Amino acid sequence: MQYSKEEKAMWLEDWRQSGKNAWAYAKENGLIPQTFVSWTKRIKETETGLVEVPTQIVLPLQHEGEILIEKGEVKIHIPLGIGGRELRAVMEGLGAVL
Repeated sequence: MQYSKEEKAMWLEDWRQSGKNAWAYAKENGLIPQTFVSWTKRIKETETGLVEVPTQIVLPLQHEGEILIEKGEVKIHIPLGIGGRELRAVMEGLGAVL
């Protein structure tokens, strides 16, 4: 089933007010959970400007003078001379729990 932007916005606002996790909310309201969860992720990306990259499938590869982290078409180049604080910020930005 296709939903209009207005319908999606209504579902998302109702979900936010419910305090429930996206999967449970979708099931309780007859929505396809995978679809609804993807709506919530898109909203988070739009609001924050960040894209969620699951850290468990990010593989660091060492190249000339840098560490290259690849996930699909996303490539993050980190200079080997990066400081500890900066590296920590990058890893936390990727969702790592440090």
